Amino acid sequence: MSNTGRKKPRLVAPKREPKKPAPKRKTRAAKPKRRKATRKRNPIAAFFIGIFKWILRLIWWVTWRVTAVCLLVLGLWVGYTYTTLPSVEAFLDGRARGSVTLLDRDGEVFAWRGDQFGGVVTAESVSKHLKNAVVATEDKRFYRHFGLSPRGIASAVKINLSEGRGPLSGHGGSTITQQTAKLLCLGVKYDPSQWESEKDYVADCRRGSLQRKAKEAIFAMAMEVKYTKDQILSIYLNRAYMGGGAYGAEAAAQRYFSKPAAALNAQEAAMLAGLLTAPSRFAPTTNLERSQARAATVLRLMQEQGYLSGAEMKAAQADPATLSQAAEAQAGGYFADWVMDSGPEFFTRDTTEDVIIKTTLDQRIQRAAEEALAYTFENKVRDGSKAEAAIVVMSADGAVRAMVGGRNSKVTGAFNRATMARRQTGSAFKPFVYATALELGYTSDSIIVDEPYCQNIPGSGQWCPENYTRKYYGPVTLTEALKKSLNIPAVKISESVGRDLVRRVASEFGIESDLADGPALALGASESTLLEMAGAYAGILNGGSSVTPYGLVELRLLGDEAPLMGTGGGIGERVIQQDAARELIYMMHEVVNGEGGTGGRANLPDRQAAGKTGTTQAARDAWFLGFTADYVAGVWMGYDDNTPLKGVTGGGLPAEVWRETMIRVHAGLPATPLPMSRRSGGISEQSQEQVPQMRIDPENAIEGILRDLINSGEITPGNATGGIDR
Repeated sequence: MSNTGRKKPRLVAPKREPKKPAPKRKTRAAKPKRRKATRKRNPIAAFFIGIFKWILRLIWWVTWRVTAVCLLVLGLWVGYTYTTLPSVEAFLDGRARGSVTLLDRDGEVFAWRGDQFGGVVTAESVSKHLKNAVVATEDKRFYRHFGLSPRGIASAVKINLSEGRGPLSGHGGSTITQQTAKLLCLGVKYDPSQWESEKDYVADCRRGSLQRKAKEAIFAMAMEVKYTKDQILSIYLNRAYMGGGAYGAEAAAQRYFSKPAAALNAQEAAMLAGLLTAPSRFAPTTNLERSQARAATVLRLMQEQGYLSGAEMKAAQADPATLSQAAEAQAGGYFADWVMDSGPEFFTRDTTEDVIIKTTLDQRIQRAAEEALAYTFENKVRDGSKAEAAIVVMSADGAVRAMVGGRNSKVTGAFNRATMARRQTGSAFKPFVYATALELGYTSDSIIVDEPYCQNIPGSGQWCPENYTRKYYGPVTLTEALKKSLNIPAVKISESVGRDLVRRVASEFGIESDLADGPALALGASESTLLEMAGAYAGILNGGSSVTPYGLVELRLLGDEAPLMGTGGGIGERVIQQDAARELIYMMHEVVNGEGGTGGRANLPDRQAAGKTGTTQAARDAWFLGFTADYVAGVWMGYDDNTPLKGVTGGGLPAEVWRETMIRVHAGLPATPLPMSRRSGGISEQSQEQVPQMRIDPENAIEGILRDLINSGEITPGNATGGIDR
């Protein structure tokens, strides 16, 4: 091959620059490693330390697994409880009993009984002040917790331990949710077959054991999941007991302030919220001043938590809530208790319905009786006296207008001396002896001899009654004998007409108590109640017909117009003729208005009055019963333990209480004359005929009439002559 003239490259690699060696780093000379000085560990200590570490690891291993299992079980338990909870509406009215609302004769509410429930309210519908007061007082973290408040529980345990109690005794640190769970009894309904009474059921729901607290916590957390905060608060506001028989905010607002819960102002709301801690203790009907003091504390809490400004708090504290007029009636006192006892149990004490009862009560007359009793004891009875008294006022048909069963009239469920106390009537019984005689032909001017008199009582020996004055007055008219309350003439008349007949007349007039068999019957040895005696006197006023005292006019269910039952009493059968009744009224008028009458202190300044005193043996009981043309009233005084009264007779303090009562009762009423008349020698004065007066022989008076009664079987021959010892 030819060469093109180019120079062939050399077959050797091009010369390369040699690489400069990298500069050596200066390094410190490695120091020889020192061996750590190891201290030989004590094998025994090492063993125990190892064991301790192993135990800690085991505890941690077990703890987090147990915690996980507990949380899982807790979640499942809460979840199961959640599934058992009904809709919120099912929890709003949880009363086991219904309510009874009592109306006076004018249709005004004056008392409540049973479990009062004013209707469903919600946290949104009530006054904002009530909502805020409840949260501020009961659970200020209500809207921030999950149903339990660990801080609150810890604080409560600390307080309980510091006060020497158990950790769960006393302060509970419960949230509103927990309190609601307790009110719901953890969802357990009342079953009469499981508990002896509703009281036992409630006590079981309120138990504070550790197991119960755990269940309560589960139920509370389930509620927090199921319901909103306001729904839980709504249940609480409807279920909580607020004293005075009121369950729920609406019932309490109506009970104490006669207004709906939506219209409560700050001080009224604070008073209701203050009840939640201790409803019976702080109820304003129990002690208004204490309730107002508690409300002032609640107002301060509301201000501290921002619900009220300082000025609003001071204004509310300066003008505390007061009771409505109906609330001041103290739930109707003795009268309401009597009406509740006299009605059918399934509509009163044991009702499951809401019942409305219209009654005969006249609140004006009730206040008059209470004021008269208070005035007399304040001004005429020594301080510290334990003597008691009772008053009944009624119309002539037996409609009870007022009832005071004791000196403390502002009570509920107390011993009612007007209806429950059976006491000897003394001379207050004598009008029935004279009623029998007048019915059989005696007149107010008939003569009876007041003289020493004795009888032999089989098994007891000789019995010789005496007059209160220890004097004898010789021949006296029946009017004079009744006016001066002479004992011997009354016994002679009773023996003359026959005790059986006297007992029959008294019984038909309404005295249902067992009447004495012996001659002391005429002197009031038998026992009776003030209500019975007042009813019997009403029979005299109305012209001689029997009377059944009554307080219930009609009973109906809430929402119904037609009553389920009507009046439970009134005028019954005739006992004595009207002429006899009118003459007896005249004789009783002389007791009050006649010269020397034992009832002179009962004389009224502007109208006619009639009545009779009564004082029992050793002055253990003192009575005055009487009437005007408009009203009958009875007064009893004595000691509950039968201690004799000192210096008190029926014509003394009882007559004065009666007078004070009747003056107030008749204030503003026109004076109406009594329906009375007087016969002379058996002929009415109206006929202007005169006949000779009849001197009564107590052993054979009106012999023909008695013979007819014996033949008809009305009385027994043994009592036709009264068994007089000749």
